[in-house]
Amino acid sequence: MLDGLEWAQESITLFGRAVAQPRLTAWIGERGYSAASRYSATTAAAPWPPGLAALRRFLAETYSMRPDAALVNLYRDGRDAVGWHADDEAYLGPDPLVASLSLGASRRFVLRPRPAGPSAGRSRVEIVLADGDLLVMGGATQRRWQHSVPRSSRPVGPRVNLTLREAADCDRAR
Repeated sequence: MLDGLEWAQESITLFGRAVAQPRLTAWIGERGYSAASRYSATTAAAPWPPGLAALRRFLAETYSMRPDAALVNLYRDGRDAVGWHADDEAYLGPDPLVASLSLGASRRFVLRPRPAGPSAGRSRVEIVLADGDLLVMGGATQRRWQHSVPRSSRPVGPRVNLTLREAADCDRAR
């Protein structure tokens, strides 16, 4: 997985200035798939590795999900992280089903309710995701909650996270 992808350190605009994201990213997807979000440039996806065929079948059989893309994040150590966000890009539809597979070192995954809405006032939820853990978020999760993988001051090894998505409206080459 690590050697077969074209990793990039994308930049994000925060408070009017571009900063390097504290992790490396790559896209996997169907032929002709490209992804554009408010956080990254339009990036062509690498083809699906054969090793993910069983996971895609499992998601189709268990959740009726047909993932056509995966955002792959490489957290090299505890300094790499992702801040508070929701996977709520328009191309995913109003209530996307997102499957997140963790490979490598265990890391904290934290959810918090969005400031306004039905989940407001609830406390944070923290999960330690270990090697091989699959977290599936669906329904109103992305509308009502934000999530993050915070930095860690303790020594932690590399972790790859694949966030599999089924795009409701994505850019496909014809």
